Amino acid sequence: MNSISEQIVESFGIMLLGMGLVFVFLTVLILGVKLVAWRFAPLPITPKAPVENGSATQNQGVDPKMVAVITAAIEQYRAKA
Repeated sequence: MNSISEQIVESFGIMLLGMGLVFVFLTVLILGVKLVAWRFAPLPITPKAPVENGSATQNQGVDPKMVAVITAAIEQYRAKA
């Protein structure tokens, strides 16, 4: 039978081995996930032509016809319920 000090030393060795293996596994896992994310990431979409500032700033409101259509749809839905 081993003495208590030998068992403690052996248990610390096993503990360090286990913690080292977990650290190595997690490091490889993180690097693999980052590599796959980098390799298969979607490409950014770039606009084909620049938008003119003059007409874009004026048309930011909602079309009055669209407001009328949405209002009519809401009234029909409420009439059914």
